[in-house]
Amino acid sequence: MNAPDGLHTLGRWTRDRALATPDRVAVDDRGVTLRYRDLHDRATALARRFREAGYGVGDRIATVTGNSADHVVLFFACAQAGLVLAPLSWRLTPRELAAQLDQADPALVLVEQEFAALASAALDRLPLPPLRTELGRSGVEAHVPRPTRRLAAAQPVAREVRDDDPLLLVFTSGTGGNARGALLTHANCFWTNLSFSRTAELSSADVVLSVLPQFHAGGWNIQPLLAWWTGATVVLERTFEPERVLQLVAERRVTTMMGVPTHYLLLAEHPGFADADLSSLRHAVVGGAPMPEPLLRAWYRRDVQLTQGYGLTEAGPNVLCLPDDVARTHVGSAGVPYPHVEVALADPATGEHLDGPATGELLVRGPGVFAGYFRDPEATAAAFVGGWLRSGDLVERDADGYYRVLDRLKDVFITGGENVTPAEVEAVLRRHPGVADAAVVGVPDERWGEVGHAFVVPRPGRLTDAEELEAFCRRELAGFKVPRAFDLVPDLPRSSLHKIMRAALAPPPAGTPADDQTHTHEEAR
Repeated sequence: MNAPDGLHTLGRWTRDRALATPDRVAVDDRGVTLRYRDLHDRATALARRFREAGYGVGDRIATVTGNSADHVVLFFACAQAGLVLAPLSWRLTPRELAAQLDQADPALVLVEQEFAALASAALDRLPLPPLRTELGRSGVEAHVPRPTRRLAAAQPVAREVRDDDPLLLVFTSGTGGNARGALLTHANCFWTNLSFSRTAELSSADVVLSVLPQFHAGGWNIQPLLAWWTGATVVLERTFEPERVLQLVAERRVTTMMGVPTHYLLLAEHPGFADADLSSLRHAVVGGAPMPEPLLRAWYRRDVQLTQGYGLTEAGPNVLCLPDDVARTHVGSAGVPYPHVEVALADPATGEHLDGPATGELLVRGPGVFAGYFRDPEATAAAFVGGWLRSGDLVERDADGYYRVLDRLKDVFITGGENVTPAEVEAVLRRHPGVADAAVVGVPDERWGEVGHAFVVPRPGRLTDAEELEAFCRRELAGFKVPRAFDLVPDLPRSSLHKIMRAALAPPPAGTPADDQTHTHEEAR
């Protein structure tokens, strides 16, 4: 007898929790709470209204909204009705948002009032804009407009939701080019949350602070969805403000949270960090980049356990994890694969899989890996090799099987036949007392093929210049790794997850006279 399909669909989760813990608070949205019974009732009613209005399995519902309880209701309504939630970033310009709307081709756009002007400016750029209404009880939950853009021959698909149906259409950060819409199915979300639960366990007694924006895969699949699966409470925050986060941890008795290293650095640097009440915070999850050792020590001194991780949207996103009990002996490591996740290393030149200690491109496979890029079969095919998802990251595996992420393969440049990973040079620059931040890119050079160009953010109150930085690098790095030029800049372009957007960095045009902000040298190699 075949097992019934739909075992891994997420629309079941609110029903199960409404039966098990109906009065437990599911969402705390700026002090307004939503219990599991009400979350399920609202999601079920909205799913029914979508179906009655003529929306079918696979139709996209786009949103422009901050983190909110209304958005959570919509997510589970989409899960029940077989719709695809496409959460779009409110940090985009109208042009960028219009491009993503054009790609997603939604049947309906739901907009929070705060972002109405942005959404209008984006929709006005489209030749055939989709329907638009307001998110929440006063908008779509009161009245779902009938879809108007459906072709006569394309009737809505009315059937039970299946495991392989898409649930989330999440646009990648686009740090190296145009963003693409990655489709995550119900099964993808089920398995990535199951694997996450085997390393960062949650129970119905937990209170999760969620600060990642819900237009990222991590805003759903790193803690919040697992919390709603297990009956925990999620405290939603719309922006990251260190003082408010410290206050929320104390007032809401937050037990766990997730953030990127920048979040934890800003908290540790806040004047109130040393005396803040963190007694309830037993565990924190870190992603996006390894935690520097001094920052780890700052949090250990406050008795907070840290689980570090590595992932990418196309993998659901969870791939590697470094639990707290080994983090202190593997500083800088991204850890080992999550349960139900397989990884391999491949030679970037030949594609041959590498055994034992090695350095190569990280490959990923497992039930959490995405279904593909929406309406982009060429890009989807290019993302896989032999059934493995190509991460695009250069990764080192040690003799104990722990992985360390070195850099993006496309960011590695070759100078005089030698490979240079920008992340290594950036790490050295950040150790300089006069440097607050740094980014390095490879630029064309007639003699060496490519050379490094550094963009450095000086630390306030500490003077430095290009000559000092060059001398510092020469003491710490091989000559071919030392950047050819240094620009002192006020800040660096970063994505919404604080990753450096190297593609947005450009050195001054050739022939521009150097001033006291830029220094070039002809190095002795």
